[in-house]
Amino acid sequence: MHAAHSQSAWKFKGSSLLASGFRPTFLAAGIAASLLIPLWALIWTDRVTLPGYWPPTLWHAHEMVFGFVAVAIAGFLLAAVPSWTGDRGFSGAPLAILLTLWLSARVLVATSVAWLATVTLVIDVAFLVLLGILVAPPLLRASNRNKVLLIVLALLAACNATFHWALAHQNPPLAFHAILVAIDIVLLLVTVIGGRIVPAFTGNALRAGGSALHVGTLPGVGPAAIAVMIGIVLVDLFGPDTRAAGVLAAVAAVVHALRMVQWRSMATLRSPIVWILHLAYVWLPIGLVLKALALLSGLALAAFWLHALTIGALATMILGVMSRAALGHTGRPLIVDPAVTLGYLLLFAAALIRVFGLSVLRLPYPEIVVASATCWTLAFGIFLYIYAPVLSSVRVDGKPG
Repeated sequence: MHAAHSQSAWKFKGSSLLASGFRPTFLAAGIAASLLIPLWALIWTDRVTLPGYWPPTLWHAHEMVFGFVAVAIAGFLLAAVPSWTGDRGFSGAPLAILLTLWLSARVLVATSVAWLATVTLVIDVAFLVLLGILVAPPLLRASNRNKVLLIVLALLAACNATFHWALAHQNPPLAFHAILVAIDIVLLLVTVIGGRIVPAFTGNALRAGGSALHVGTLPGVGPAAIAVMIGIVLVDLFGPDTRAAGVLAAVAAVVHALRMVQWRSMATLRSPIVWILHLAYVWLPIGLVLKALALLSGLALAAFWLHALTIGALATMILGVMSRAALGHTGRPLIVDPAVTLGYLLLFAAALIRVFGLSVLRLPYPEIVVASATCWTLAFGIFLYIYAPVLSSVRVDGKPG
């Protein structure tokens, strides 16, 4: 190994995997998504048993949030912060340490019976703490408006620590509560970041295509969307599964739907790298409507609202952002491979099947779990196949990073 440029990026046989923060983290997110869901399907069908003391459902929920989603967030921040602040990117040894923490935590969690609960807690939470330490100096130096994201990382770390503490003290309801609040926090992040990038990237695409359509925002709707999502975090923190939580979810669904009105979603249908972001965001109002219906009426159709928000909104936004950012930050044209478009559709199918397979499609529940897991795994398997070479090779434009 040798230093390839002034940022001491590590290269091996032409690899640039540690040359920029998004590279190993996006790759780790793709690997996690491709392994965790099929493993969960095997566990759910009693074909595999984890060597740990965690309830399988809570293991699944934890690893999807703090294994998959957390490392994807890391990739986004490690790519975005240098762009926001003008600082050098993150590379080399700090990335290696960050990924070692992440991988070690996945092993410790999967084999929890073999370790002290405190050890697993410390290593797992340390990933988000170190991520915060890495991105804090440039954000604070630049007095950047995005420094509020440090609070998001701290809150996610607190949720993770609470989860571990709850399981160690045999309190599964508290552990699930911590997961629910963590999901709300990530949905707030989608609301903030998605509210910037979806209209911006759509406008860029329309102008590049010679369209005269204008992408705008209704006055006050953006701040209202953020405010109502903060409200959801607080209500789910102090009063989950209450009528107030249902009413607030309904209000949030309306606000998010209004927010999308001027985003020209239908005009993006010829550009998969853009419409995937719209497809992800539209699951927010859908999931929130379902949550409201579930909490206020107990409607069977809405029973799997949480999967609408996690598979539909979170995972789809992650796949869309990773597939776009990996191209842009490696100097490639912003045009996805047709196979990736298929991956987008497979992930959409995974969400539809998981959310509506029982109530609408009338499928047997075991078939729903297996079919949704299969579509998900194929989607992220395609991502890995197409993007592993992109993430591990030098930029095509010769620039560092």
